[in-house]
Amino acid sequence: MVQRFRRGFTSAEKTEMWDRWQRGESLSSIGRAFGKESSSIHFQISPYGGIRPAYRRRSRLALTLSEREAISRGLAADQSARSMARRLGRAPSTVSREIKRNGGYGRYRAARADEQAWDRACRPKRCKLANSPWLRQTVARKLRLLWSPEQIAGWLKRTYLGEERCQVSHEAIYRSLFVQARGVLKKELMSHLRSQRAMRRPGPKVWPREQIKDVVSISERPASVEDRAVPGHWEGDLLSGPNNSYIATLVERHTRYVMLVKVANKNTQTVISALIKQSKKLPNELYKSLTWDRGKELTDHRRFTLATDIDVYFCDPRSPWQRGSNENTNGLLRQYFPKGTDLSVYSQAQLNKVARQLNERPRKTLAFETPAERFNACVASIG
Repeated sequence: MVQRFRRGFTSAEKTEMWDRWQRGESLSSIGRAFGKESSSIHFQISPYGGIRPAYRRRSRLALTLSEREAISRGLAADQSARSMARRLGRAPSTVSREIKRNGGYGRYRAARADEQAWDRACRPKRCKLANSPWLRQTVARKLRLLWSPEQIAGWLKRTYLGEERCQVSHEAIYRSLFVQARGVLKKELMSHLRSQRAMRRPGPKVWPREQIKDVVSISERPASVEDRAVPGHWEGDLLSGPNNSYIATLVERHTRYVMLVKVANKNTQTVISALIKQSKKLPNELYKSLTWDRGKELTDHRRFTLATDIDVYFCDPRSPWQRGSNENTNGLLRQYFPKGTDLSVYSQAQLNKVARQLNERPRKTLAFETPAERFNACVASIG
């Protein structure tokens, strides 16, 4: 049976592999980038618990390879340790110890001595939990109570204020759990973590959102909008799908009437133009305001207001419940557009058909009237 040669990873490839892992790429994605199975990537990452090992650097005080080569040449020329040390600018004892620990005067080799020095320098410092049985037992006890590492670290800091030996960071706890080579916290304690992952999984880097100018907060919205007493106030959002596909969803707060708008992408110019076009289909009395989240697709909201005379209000950051009707409707829409559905394949006519089906479904919150019935009554009332 012929065995295939399997090439390992070079230092540059390992660096790129950890860069990709820290960016949040999956094992299979990293494997495809290197033309390898995901198990090969797992084999490299799992011993470290998914935590990137610190980059090793030589001490600036250590002898360099060129200095060791100078020592090797000096030995071949029968020079003394003191004369070699004087030429290198080193202490004679440094040169003497270097020669003795690497074979002596007759067997010293510069390259081999340099490799052995690098190997000997690998002496990881024992972590704080390894040096303190009391701290280690305290952390383990709290983990069994389902406390998170961050909660444990915060509690220790508050309880033992000013006592550094009784405190430990949450990062040190995570490292002691995931890097089992440390031999500090038992592996079974990982089952008490909320995620119960075998490796620490970095999330994708979150960049701060672009600031939207001239935002009018939802707190400035009139009281008549808040209590849903008056029709004409809408909530909006984008329903997303793969391949950069989106649908703008609009829900009228008083009647729960739904409109769906096809958009080519989430670029603010595209979305605003589509919303302006859609607004022309309604009487002014039934489109007085629009409430949206802080998505940058509405960065150009001032153009929308100038073109339609419709006020735009923005929810507080990370507060989707402030658009409760829209969030609920988006959940209902997933019956028609399950997650993973490419939304770009649907025409506006197909979206109108889905919206009509939703608007003709009786709603408990409307005493089992339909949104269409309520909305039509509003249209009739304004003549």
